[in-house]
Amino acid sequence: MMKRTKVILIILAAVVVLQAAWIAFCGWKWGWGPFHKLSEYRYRSMPGNADRYAVSQVKPSGDETLKGKTVIFLGSSVTYGAASLGESFADDLSARLQCNVVKEAVSGTTLSTTSPNSYVTRLDNIKTRQADLFICQLSTNDASQKKPLGEVTDSERMEDFDTDTVAGAMEYIIAYAKDKWDCPVVFYTNPKYDSDEYAAMVELLYEIRDKWGIGVIDLWTELPEITEEERALYMADAIHPTRAGYLEWWTPVMEKDIIEMMELTPESSEK
Repeated sequence: MMKRTKVILIILAAVVVLQAAWIAFCGWKWGWGPFHKLSEYRYRSMPGNADRYAVSQVKPSGDETLKGKTVIFLGSSVTYGAASLGESFADDLSARLQCNVVKEAVSGTTLSTTSPNSYVTRLDNIKTRQADLFICQLSTNDASQKKPLGEVTDSERMEDFDTDTVAGAMEYIIAYAKDKWDCPVVFYTNPKYDSDEYAAMVELLYEIRDKWGIGVIDLWTELPEITEEERALYMADAIHPTRAGYLEWWTPVMEKDIIEMMELTPESSEK
């Protein structure tokens, strides 16, 4: 009997150790859970996150298109800068264009409301009453979690959108932003990576653009090719950039597209 009890205790102890190891690995690899600080140590050691790429080193570009204006960013880990010590293109753009940035970004979240803390539910966290531009991430998490794609509707009323689907959530966000801030709305994509689900989301985004007249920053097809050496510097993994990846690869394209869009939007110059 005692021998059997001892075996059970050993098995239970092994299970606990394995669970703790898995939780620690998740913290180190993806920044999840109680050991999330471990990922910061890993990311800080990457050459692409060196201090010379930090936002504190970014100088103003001299372009005044968005100077003093307010830009809202809604997204998840890529908008936050999960693999770049909390600094992303949003912070680079703020420094370069001297605009005020509101960054509502939470790692691991989705557009679809089938997951907690979705983009849709977090819209209410944005308290600013005035905005000159609203930029939303086309979340890779919806693709990796295989959220239902849904379809574009004929309606423009928020209550008509099925926010459990990617399409419905996107339409809801656009309608909400237009109603609350009456400013240009832009969605941006991730660069190309191996995901049929995300490719379908990019196609859906263009359908939604045609309906709503929103802007699209298509990093999926627009980003210039890079060498494997540059990729090692610019990307922490297939999805998340380092500071250098944002500053030298993503931000120049996003800055150019945003300035062009704002210059073509008459009401933006009147605010």
